[in-house]
Amino acid sequence: MEKTIAVHSLEETRTLAMKLAHLVQPQDVITLDGDLGAGKTTFTQFFAKGLGITRIVNSPTFTIMKQYEGKFPFNHLDVYRLEDSVDDLGWDEIFFGDAVTIVEWSSIINSELPQDRLMIHIARVAEEERAFTIRATGERSESLLKELIT
Repeated sequence: MEKTIAVHSLEETRTLAMKLAHLVQPQDVITLDGDLGAGKTTFTQFFAKGLGITRIVNSPTFTIMKQYEGKFPFNHLDVYRLEDSVDDLGWDEIFFGDAVTIVEWSSIINSELPQDRLMIHIARVAEEERAFTIRATGERSESLLKELIT
C-alpha cells in the first residue's frame, strides 16, 4: 500500500509528523529517505515532539544513533556515514526492543531493516512544499498508513 501526500507548509509537515507520532507504538520502524535538505530531520523533530520529547532533537550524523525518552523510548538513526561499511550495530536490539525508531538514509542499511516498516520518501517540491510518498510493507505498517491518511 502506498500513498503520496502533498505538504504545502512547515505547519502541514508538523501536523503530519505529530499525527504519526500519536499512532505509533514500540517496535514500529519508520524510514526516511530523500535528498539533502528534503526535510528528514525536520520531520523527525516534529515527530519527537508528538511523542512528548522535550529535549532538542538534531541529526545524529556523527554518532549514528541518539535515544530519547518520551511517551516511550525513541531511537533516531542517521546511517549516512555507514555507506561503506554496514556492520551489525545491534540491529535486533534497536528495531525489536521497546522503542519506536526512525532511520534517516535507510536505503544504506536496507538488508538490516525489519520487513514490516513504514517507508517515507520526502521530495522537495518548492521552498516549503514537499511530497511525502509513504509505503507500508506489512500488516502493522499498513494499519499505520490507513490511520494516518484518514
